Amino acid sequence: IEGLTQAGRWALVLGDTREAVGCFRKALLLSGGTRSPRLRRVCAFNLGAAYVETGKPKKGLEFLLQSQPSEGESGERLGDPYFNIGAAHEGLRDFPKALEHFGQAAGHDRAAQAGSRAGTRVQMGCCYLGMREPARAARCFLDAARTYAAAASPEAAAVALSRASGSMLQSRRFRAAEITGVLAQCRSLCESIPDPTLRGKLYDDIGLGYSQLHIFSLAAESFERALALCGGEPDRRREAALLQNLGAAHNALRSFGTALGWHRRAAALHGALGNRRAQGQCFSNLAYACSQLGNHEAAAENYLHALQAFRDSGDVHGQWQACEGLGAACFHLGDPQKAIGRYKETL
Repeated sequence: IEGLTQAGRWALVLGDTREAVGCFRKALLLSGGTRSPRLRRVCAFNLGAAYVETGKPKKGLEFLLQSQPSEGESGERLGDPYFNIGAAHEGLRDFPKALEHFGQAAGHDRAAQAGSRAGTRVQMGCCYLGMREPARAARCFLDAARTYAAAASPEAAAVALSRASGSMLQSRRFRAAEITGVLAQCRSLCESIPDPTLRGKLYDDIGLGYSQLHIFSLAAESFERALALCGGEPDRRREAALLQNLGAAHNALRSFGTALGWHRRAAALHGALGNRRAQGQCFSNLAYACSQLGNHEAAAENYLHALQAFRDSGDVHGQWQACEGLGAACFHLGDPQKAIGRYKETL
């Protein structure tokens, strides 16, 4: 039993959750032949926690409840039952029950490590998001970020700050200055994160946050940093989205000449990946940049490409926008009849 338990714990560390569940299940079966109720409860706790981690909260909750002493029964509570049972309820989307257990975990976390306390606050934030209470979620993520920072865990602190900024934007109860302050803290922590994948993901999130606040210069800078870090990724969808966001940010900054290159690269990559709707958006953004530069012929050509892409993807709103842009381009090219025809398509 001891050997299987150790093997299961190592499997969890290595991310092999299936192997971990197998080891813990065998250990629990063997514990049934012993005279130690405590040993059986330890094995049930390990198996329950592993099931929760593998995305099977219902099965996990069953074993976690078996692992705790019943009312009136002597015996200490094992591991961190409140946190794990809370995580199981969260997986079952029973957020009020999950919050109740996470609150109990926080009450018993006084002597626990800072990482454990912060982790509980993060889980509570996730529950509040599930309950559509982003303002409360933001406060939980901010508390977690402060605790992680004090414990010298910059990666975890930056992730918590990123989640906090997203929740703050979603709630609309925070001033822009508060949100930019959180984004600035997250950006400064990124410089000390060695993992390029995580750093790139955070810069991407920061850029999206600045875009929502209409601070497009910092958004463009963040997207460029993220783009420089995602070159080795096998999945290029994030690269395509970053190129698209960079083009849109430069459109908003009215630096249309710079935007052209980003739009073209984004459209080509989205096309290679088969994402016609996103490719249509890139063609539409490219057409707008061309029109602002006075190149109405190129604008008309790209609006036509956008229109076809939106038709292929069934995006009716995109088709309407492309027809409107195409009508304007035809008018500037001195063909009012064709312009009227395109405008009629938008009706």
